[in-house]
Amino acid sequence: MSHTDGGPRQVLGLNEIAEMPQRRRARLINSISGFKPANLVGTADAHGNAACCIVSSVVHLGSNPALMGVVFRPPGADAHNYRNLSSSGCFTLNHVTADMYTSAHQTSARYPENVSEFEAVGLTPHWHGPAEDQFQAPAVAESPVRMGLTVSEDLALPNGCHFIIGAVQWVDYRSNGQAEDGFLDLAAQDTVCIGGLDAYYTASRLGRLSYAKPESMPEVRTDFMKGWD
Repeated sequence: MSHTDGGPRQVLGLNEIAEMPQRRRARLINSISGFKPANLVGTADAHGNAACCIVSSVVHLGSNPALMGVVFRPPGADAHNYRNLSSSGCFTLNHVTADMYTSAHQTSARYPENVSEFEAVGLTPHWHGPAEDQFQAPAVAESPVRMGLTVSEDLALPNGCHFIIGAVQWVDYRSNGQAEDGFLDLAAQDTVCIGGLDAYYTASRLGRLSYAKPESMPEVRTDFMKGWD
């Protein structure tokens, strides 16, 4: 251990990490990357049966076109959400809130394929669009921020996981937390985040910072709705 003004520190080398007990290592490496977004992936099979699962790996890949990425663990016998989106070519992403985080977490249980996680944990499927042109994956009715995506690429990763690149087809969110410049205040949406595999956190505001320029330090605004020109 080494010490700084912030207290004792733990320093681990590659061999020490590799020799850690499996579950302890998994909890450490999953949490050390930082806070992660909490999202529910919504999918449906060919018969319209709704399914969902919680993920903490959603990343923004671009705004024009609007792309999101999400990592799925190596598909096994219980990977019906991955198989659904692979077959249908579409899925939804839905923010998790403080009111629903225990239900959202429960979707990680290995339910049989014929059991809908929506029904099992008490969440409600929301189908986007009119019946004649309905998006073929359910969103989560209780979620304040949701989006529908089509599968653009399915990339196999070296560890057996799959990185899905999704093209955003529609977004649906509560507009009360949106600033005039387009920014969406997720704290106003009650969105939560995840630390590690099982720790959930609410967000608190610090400030919005102006565009960084070499010649000056950024301006700080605590009024998140004021936005920038």
